Amino acid sequence: MPAKKTDEKPRSWSKKNNSVGKPLSKGKPGHWLWLGLGFSGVAMLSATAGALLAVSLSSTPLLQSQLSPEEAAIFGGGKSISRGTLRLPELTRPVNILVVGTKVLTSDLDLEPIDDSGYEPLVNSFEGLADTMLLVRFDPEQEKLAVLSIPRDTRAYIEGHGTTKINAANYHGGPALTAKAVSELLNGVGVDRYIRVNVQGVEKLVDALGGVTVYVPKDLKYKDDTQHLYIDLKEGRQHLNGEQAVQFLRFRHDEYGDVGRIQRQQTLMRALIEQTLNPATIGRIPKILSVIQSHIDTNLSVEELVALMGFGSQTQRSDVQMLLLPGMFNGTGQQEVSYWLPSRRRIKQMMAKNFDLGYDDSDEVDPTLLRIAIQNSTDDSEAVQTLVSQLREEGYRNVYVAQPWKEPLQVTRIIAQQGDEVGATAIREDLGFGETRVESTGSLNSHVTIQLGQDWLRQLKQEIED
Repeated sequence: MPAKKTDEKPRSWSKKNNSVGKPLSKGKPGHWLWLGLGFSGVAMLSATAGALLAVSLSSTPLLQSQLSPEEAAIFGGGKSISRGTLRLPELTRPVNILVVGTKVLTSDLDLEPIDDSGYEPLVNSFEGLADTMLLVRFDPEQEKLAVLSIPRDTRAYIEGHGTTKINAANYHGGPALTAKAVSELLNGVGVDRYIRVNVQGVEKLVDALGGVTVYVPKDLKYKDDTQHLYIDLKEGRQHLNGEQAVQFLRFRHDEYGDVGRIQRQQTLMRALIEQTLNPATIGRIPKILSVIQSHIDTNLSVEELVALMGFGSQTQRSDVQMLLLPGMFNGTGQQEVSYWLPSRRRIKQMMAKNFDLGYDDSDEVDPTLLRIAIQNSTDDSEAVQTLVSQLREEGYRNVYVAQPWKEPLQVTRIIAQQGDEVGATAIREDLGFGETRVESTGSLNSHVTIQLGQDWLRQLKQEIED
């Protein structure tokens, strides 16, 4: 059950005041992070409303799971999230949407192998272990959209199955059990609706969108003959088709494992959100809808889908927050089972700040204790040291230089790595350049990551000329 909300408000950080088994539910064949990738992008196109309104607004045409009354009641308790208007349906309150992506192999469903080679092909299904998990908050009151990524290896309690990896919840009990596990992990947050997407849908949807342009941060190469998975992407800015986008999203064989993959997911989400606001996408709507119908299972009605679209179409990029579940890896990775260990204290703070759940009663943090990482994209090491000196003059003492950012940037990104938008904004005001973002694509151990761009070099040049 959702935690009761108090009248107290979250306290914000301010530099000036020194505060800172088998599934229980069977779905039809039909994964992935498409409220984050496709849904946060495609759903921003209110032009789809006409096509969707051809179906009864109160229907749930994409529902492919058989939910019992008890399971259905888990999602928002049956409360409405939208209302019809003379124009388009609109959201009536903030809503939390659980997005579950699955990559299902024949062995996951105990199906017979197709030959003796060991090949395990993907199955067009929603059952099996979750491969991706997001909780997305559409907040019409704050005019913000928050996307919280939950690593699939997160150690969590699953009702009836004890403490294990959270991705097992979908295998044991489908979307209802997954929603219960997510709510328990996130301090009792309510889950209003769910979307499940299969991995085949990701490839088809990216193709339907005409591909996506993204900067591949390094060479990504991996081979798995049993799945016929062959990842081979070169570093650099490039336009990926559906198959290549899935390679980009599925790669997890580096020092950060699944968390590194989440960082790449967030990069692709940003690119898709910006790209799908392009009017040229409208011509692809019929094909996009066809893909959605084949590869999505959701208890959202058409009216609710249109309401989410209308909200998304008015959301500014700066109001899209991409968060990572606070936590850490367990030890050195040599353990028999590897987990992402959630930080209960930081989860409480994040849920209060970004999901309006209770209030943040954390101690005030001295701004000098903020860990600030600098990732240089300019190839000018002297400019980096100059920035370090300026930050220290401004009172930020815990500053370090992290690995360079490979993508050349014109505008510096000041990233609230752990969701502290107030802290990132304060740094932006002190420096006088750059743009702030709430996402988790920077240095994992930082509070704020500064990805240094050409605007800093231009500022230094101007200061010399003056």
